Amino acid sequence: MRQMKTKALSKQTKNNLVTYGIVIAAYIAVEILMRAGMVSSLLKGLLVPLCIYVILAVSLNLTVGILGELSLGHAGFMCVGAFAGAIFSKCTMNAIPVAGLRFFLALLIGAAFAALAGILVGIPVLRLKGDYLAIVTLAFGEIIKNVINIIFLGRDSRGFHISLKDAFDLGLEPEGEVIIKGPQGITGTPNDSTFLIGILLILVTLFIVLNLIHSRTGRAIMSIRDNRIAAESVGINVTKYKLLAFTVSASLAGVAGVLYAHNLSTLAAQPKNFGYNMSIMILVFVVLGGIGNIRGSIIAAVVLTLLPEMLRSLNDYRMLIYAVVLIAVMIFSWSPKCREFRERYGLKRLLGSKKGPKEEV
Repeated sequence: MRQMKTKALSKQTKNNLVTYGIVIAAYIAVEILMRAGMVSSLLKGLLVPLCIYVILAVSLNLTVGILGELSLGHAGFMCVGAFAGAIFSKCTMNAIPVAGLRFFLALLIGAAFAALAGILVGIPVLRLKGDYLAIVTLAFGEIIKNVINIIFLGRDSRGFHISLKDAFDLGLEPEGEVIIKGPQGITGTPNDSTFLIGILLILVTLFIVLNLIHSRTGRAIMSIRDNRIAAESVGINVTKYKLLAFTVSASLAGVAGVLYAHNLSTLAAQPKNFGYNMSIMILVFVVLGGIGNIRGSIIAAVVLTLLPEMLRSLNDYRMLIYAVVLIAVMIFSWSPKCREFRERYGLKRLLGSKKGPKEEV
């Protein structure tokens, strides 16, 4: 029995190392291509957003794939983390001149505020199921975006001032500074995000999610997903574990938001950045890569982000081709006939057929 557990653990470790290795190999390959001058400026500008989308896809898969709950408010948690981290960096640029330390603290601040938002939303929302949960989380994301759009935040020697009207209503001293300018957002955020930092954050995200999945807590979360009544019957605290998974997912989305905020000179809560379209796009990454498949989420996020840019030369036809590719991949991934074909003629099946028959014990 102990040998079987050791083999299972070693197999999980090997799978995790393969996932880490794919990310590291991709980073090395991109660095080699950039040093060789084979990467365009457009692709260089997409490297940090690619890391952001991968973190968002992996973190959402924890809620959708592992917990089994449909959430459409992931962009809202990203928005909370982005603005919390940007406000911290903007206010401490002179107090903490070391960019690395300031950015690390901003990541912790963004993750903490996003986790707090996850707890506040999760306590009432996780009592719902299915479509009701999706609608409420979608509403939360829209509320967060619209609330930030009407906030004016300033700072002077007397402290912070908040107004919901305009910047003149803040009553700042002459040397005061307006940090959040309503719909204009935050300007002058330090540009601390790099591709290397994005890769490191992806590895940290994978470490947290994969270890959570394969832990005792992860097994309890998956048992709730598979059969809530059976999980409750054996003494599993359903509310506790659902809230834990939801909070961790929200916190990682906040980390992606901080990375996003420090990749731009101006941060505004626009619909294209933090609206429901962003949440749905992240959900598409998860569904297309395979619900519960962490490695698939990474690949889907990278491919679906690069594909529209690779097709940009086709002008009016690029989004049509993008939609056709999405439909084709979804059919190939989820059609019963295609799944049966993959199981029969897949690589694992072909390799397994080459092995000799097992000896009976």
